Amino acid sequence: MGSLWRAGKKLSLVASAAAGGTAAALIATSDDPATALRLCATVPHRLLRDAVTAANIAFDYEYSLRGLREGSIEREMVKHEVHLRSAEKLRDLCFKNGGIYIKLGQHLGHDAKGILCLFFYMFIYEQEYLVPQEYVITLRESMLNRCPVSSYEQICEVFKRELGDTPENIFAEFDPIPIASASLAQVHVAHTHDGQKVAVKVQHAHMTETAAADHATVELVVNTLHRFFPSFDYRWLIDEINDSLPKELDFLVEAKNSEKCVENFRKLSPHVANYVYAPKVYWNLSTSKLLTMEFMDGAHINDIKTIRKLGIHPHELSKLVSQTFAEMMFKHGFVHCDPHSANLLVRPMPSGKRNILGWRKPQLILLDHGLYKELDFDTRTNYASLWKALVFSDVSAIKEYSAKLGAGEDLYVLFAGVLTMRPWKRVVDQSLDHLVFNGTESEISELQMYASEYFHQISELLRRLPRVILLMLKTNDCLRAVNNSLLQGSSLDTFFIIGKISSEAVIDVKMSQSKSLLSWLNVRLEKILLEVRLWGIQIVLWIYQIRKALSWSDQGLV
Repeated sequence: MGSLWRAGKKLSLVASAAAGGTAAALIATSDDPATALRLCATVPHRLLRDAVTAANIAFDYEYSLRGLREGSIEREMVKHEVHLRSAEKLRDLCFKNGGIYIKLGQHLGHDAKGILCLFFYMFIYEQEYLVPQEYVITLRESMLNRCPVSSYEQICEVFKRELGDTPENIFAEFDPIPIASASLAQVHVAHTHDGQKVAVKVQHAHMTETAAADHATVELVVNTLHRFFPSFDYRWLIDEINDSLPKELDFLVEAKNSEKCVENFRKLSPHVANYVYAPKVYWNLSTSKLLTMEFMDGAHINDIKTIRKLGIHPHELSKLVSQTFAEMMFKHGFVHCDPHSANLLVRPMPSGKRNILGWRKPQLILLDHGLYKELDFDTRTNYASLWKALVFSDVSAIKEYSAKLGAGEDLYVLFAGVLTMRPWKRVVDQSLDHLVFNGTESEISELQMYASEYFHQISELLRRLPRVILLMLKTNDCLRAVNNSLLQGSSLDTFFIIGKISSEAVIDVKMSQSKSLLSWLNVRLEKILLEVRLWGIQIVLWIYQIRKALSWSDQGLV
């Protein structure tokens, strides 16, 4: 893996790897000549395919919209058609290239309007600053359900290389047809010789080489664009891919992350631990390219119909998701950074008990633990302090902790907007629902104008922020998409939970750092006042929910 990645990195520094002399020199000096040869053959081909697709899309926008008045009905209709055509071209490119490209397509396919998506979309059309729904729908429908599938012969090849035998000999039963396929791997159902039903995650054949080539291609594109357009500085994306992708390709890292996540909940968040679950790992049947886990039955987090059939209320599930990830971010400092709908399952708590209204408590099952980020003590504390300030509209604290996290004193307003997806006037609003986003056309239009107006500042902000915070932004986008699928928008409860857990984390840090009786008493008093404030908000939330339920009942919606 290391030599392969070094070969890809060396290749990315060459402006034209296809040139005979350059390619020959690269191959001759490589630690792995065979791999370098494959990369030299792969990268130029993919780069050409990228360039042709990008040029095709750019020309389509430029030609189709020329002469049409901004804001006119005709322009909007034509733009809709161009969006659809371009989304299909982008989808086809991702499928042809595979690997990282499919992962990027999946991120675009989330129903999230996150600022990180700006990077990918700005290649396509500079006048649109949020991913249009045509892209979201097209890529979501294809990327999450139609990823490439390795043949059974290729699966056997991986098994022989990793475990020394074929699947049918290693397991009592092995279904050759996968139940799911993602950008990096696919999952098969099997039974061990002692009768346990398991899910076997098998990496696509030659994925390591493909990933190295993709990495080299993306690095070449970003560095070339930065050379010609210095203000376009997204080299941080290369650093992030370089750090995260090799870990995602090592399934033993994923297995260790899974166990550490569960252990963190047991030790640091015992009140939530029973409601969060990760599949058991079968270490004797797992390698860096194969991962054998306990098979999990459950509904995907966006399958509202099945969730209700299981007796689980979507609102309770939304609160559990918010609490789970808030605990990770603000208390554990070890965060699952890929919580999209395919990686989150839900089932009723094993106890099976129902409340007085007949609903059952949900248990959240976390899958795909390949992408985690650790927040060091200072970053975690500052991030928790910032979210506390955002929820409670504390302007001075927002400014202070935004600066500590790298935004600087000049971009703290923008950073607050990126985190909450709300304009500054809403962030500092003292009303209880100031951060709630309902997804109305007016709200989306407001965000588009906000992003358009501050586009260059957004680019500068993303350049400044630590990579770990960029991953938190991406995680927030995924969680927003999950909550939107459950509730058709954000909710007061979500921000109440974030405010409560971030505040608890800040208080815990202050308590641990108290070095005198007076400072300890001050922190205790702060904690009491905070709890009183939170109780007040909780009462208001209960009244709000009762009124909402009564309103629905009067309208015959319940």
